[in-house]
Amino acid sequence: MSQTFRQHAFFVTLLAATCALLGACAGLDTGTNPHIPAPASSAVLRSGDGLTIVLQGVPDPSSNPVQIDEQGVISLPYIGNVSAAGLTTAELSKHIHDTYLAKNIYTAVNVGVVVTDRYVYAGGEVNKPGRIAWTDDLTVSKAIEAAGGFTLYAKHTKVTVVRAGVAYVIDVTLAQKSPAEDPRLMPGDSLQVPRSPF
Repeated sequence: MSQTFRQHAFFVTLLAATCALLGACAGLDTGTNPHIPAPASSAVLRSGDGLTIVLQGVPDPSSNPVQIDEQGVISLPYIGNVSAAGLTTAELSKHIHDTYLAKNIYTAVNVGVVVTDRYVYAGGEVNKPGRIAWTDDLTVSKAIEAAGGFTLYAKHTKVTVVRAGVAYVIDVTLAQKSPAEDPRLMPGDSLQVPRSPF
């Protein structure tokens, strides 16, 4: 056996072993996605929530559709901006009631607050980025589907979920294989799908 042939055989064997090792590494699965802590209460209002504020028992009863803006504020007739994010519907109702009375707009008013729309947001490498209507069974993989699925260049294993200012990296391939690894989303969560370098 010539020296050249032995060298060639060695390199072929080394290459095969390297490929097998890389294949095994690529197939390694951490087995779990990170736990994303749920908020203390899903009843707490968040930026992006759509509300209807009903004012009754006043000379000019009204039903006011509003959305909580990024500063956590809504705007209402006669009293202007009112902080809403972080409150429950009952707390917001009382706050609006008290504000109308404190500003002498009304001497009595009945205030009802109804949540009409809640959203999560999907961006990056999805086919239809933007708002997605939230339901209590919405998970990361379902949100990706609702956003039209991944683009051709999406990195499925590094989807970032941001909740309450904290980012969590989710492997959606793992989530699709195992429902236990598919975190439920909460209103106001945002997903960002990065572009794969390959």
